[in-house]
Amino acid sequence: MTFLATRTSAFLTASAVVHATALVALSSSPRLWPLWLGAVGLNHAALLAGTLLPKSTLLSANLTHLPPSDQKSNRVALTFDDGPDAEVTPKVLQILEQRRVPATFFCIGDRTAQNPDLVTSISVAGHCLGNHTWSHPHAFWFSSPRKLSWELDRTQELLESLSGCPPRYFRAPAGIRSPLLEPLLLRRGLRLVSWSRRGYDTTQQDPKRVLARLTEGLSGGEVILLHDGSSALTREGVPIVLEVLPPLLDYLEEQGLEPALLP
Repeated sequence: MTFLATRTSAFLTASAVVHATALVALSSSPRLWPLWLGAVGLNHAALLAGTLLPKSTLLSANLTHLPPSDQKSNRVALTFDDGPDAEVTPKVLQILEQRRVPATFFCIGDRTAQNPDLVTSISVAGHCLGNHTWSHPHAFWFSSPRKLSWELDRTQELLESLSGCPPRYFRAPAGIRSPLLEPLLLRRGLRLVSWSRRGYDTTQQDPKRVLARLTEGLSGGEVILLHDGSSALTREGVPIVLEVLPPLLDYLEEQGLEPALLP
């Protein structure tokens, strides 16, 4: 926890120093305003990149890969977002149970409230539950600290009540978050998780393309993103995740890659 807090405050402190220095310099040397305006602009660009790039570690620690020990042992983490879904999630759980594969489910709070028994089933089956906000707001990255806290806490409390254990992982909607988020995660014992590999199964209708994106060059230590909620449909109306998951598990077995929970 100390490392995470130090890393976050170091970058934000540097940003504050840049702004304060620019303000003082403009007062004492107004002729140099283009230089200081450029410095502030670069700082804002860095902040924006850290906000919009899901895999960025600029604003905070961000779990995109499993630890080196898992990479060497060829473990990979399967993660599912945007559920639970009354139609899709039970079928995903059935596939995982048949193959004896563990996974992490990042659940949306209001969908959890609509399908509490499914979340209990996820937990009882030995899978990991993660916090994916209450309402999955598209402007989550632009939210106030109060709104961010509400999204975190309401989901956290519900998932804990259903599983008996508070989630330890958080994934932001679409992976986009603000500089205000990390201190709130730290206070709640939550760790930010994104991914190293995604197949765009919420937009792509061709399961072969999704599978190719997930498997090409796949190696130990990767965190794979799928969706049991918000899954796109094939042209035949089948949720993409249900078409992709079985051959993906076949591929992992063929390559000697072992599905594992987040550390």
